[in-house]
Amino acid sequence: MDFDAFVHDIVTHQWAVHGIEVYHGGELVHSFGDTRDTRYPIYSATKSILSIAVGIACDQGKLELQKCILDVLPGRIVAQMARDQRDAYRSITLHRLLTMSVEGYPFRPQSDSYLRFSLTCPLPSPDSIRFHYSNIPAYLIGVALTEAVQEDAWAFINRSILSSLHITDAEHARCPDGYFYGASGMKLSVHDLSQIGLLLIQGGTFEGNRIVSEDYVKKATSVQQMNREGGYGYFFWKYGDGFSINGKWGQRCYVLPGQNTVITYLSDMPNDSDGLISSIERSLLGLQPLLV
Repeated sequence: MDFDAFVHDIVTHQWAVHGIEVYHGGELVHSFGDTRDTRYPIYSATKSILSIAVGIACDQGKLELQKCILDVLPGRIVAQMARDQRDAYRSITLHRLLTMSVEGYPFRPQSDSYLRFSLTCPLPSPDSIRFHYSNIPAYLIGVALTEAVQEDAWAFINRSILSSLHITDAEHARCPDGYFYGASGMKLSVHDLSQIGLLLIQGGTFEGNRIVSEDYVKKATSVQQMNREGGYGYFFWKYGDGFSINGKWGQRCYVLPGQNTVITYLSDMPNDSDGLISSIERSLLGLQPLLV
């Protein structure tokens, strides 16, 4: 690993990298930039944290991944759906939503009720199981989590995950209906996101305490649905011998069990995040550049 070469690339190219941390064997071995003082948008990395919360709810017997999403959503809203739309949704399980394997959704929900908008989107082939990335599946999962645990999803995440990892003052977004918007909207520091990676590489434990079951971590971070990037789990992306937590514009946490390594960075790079990834693969992972 040549961390100095990586930092040289950041400085030379003037990449807008907020900060980066590298852990090996659970210990911080390299850092650069602002890793603790500021909380930055993590965009779709929010989905992975929501996934962990789903795993905890499953461990508690409050959610079942093979259950139809309509069985977990607010009954008053489901009752307002057209009959053909309810019929279309009967094959849409939590597993399908977590793996982004429902075709037909637009990229994000809209209108003054994200929930009604999401449930009225036409699903032309509800039984077709193909990777189709959208924010709507994560949003619906967040609503389902609130209903299942009978507690605001953000409060549940704070109590069950963030506080256990010593993450404080994290920010989040809500939809017009008042639900936690589980698809995006969180703000964390680089160090905060690293703690999520450390929780996962340790199989769901942190500082000797069990947060989420090892069984769920294995399922969530394994390939559940193939895509052109190499595979997708439950809101996690396959990467090399491990997996990654991804957000747009250069938000990433690589979890690499084979190397006992966690690499986290946050940045603001709408146009050149591929160059940053190539530098990480070359300098930190010793790989020929493989863009993901």
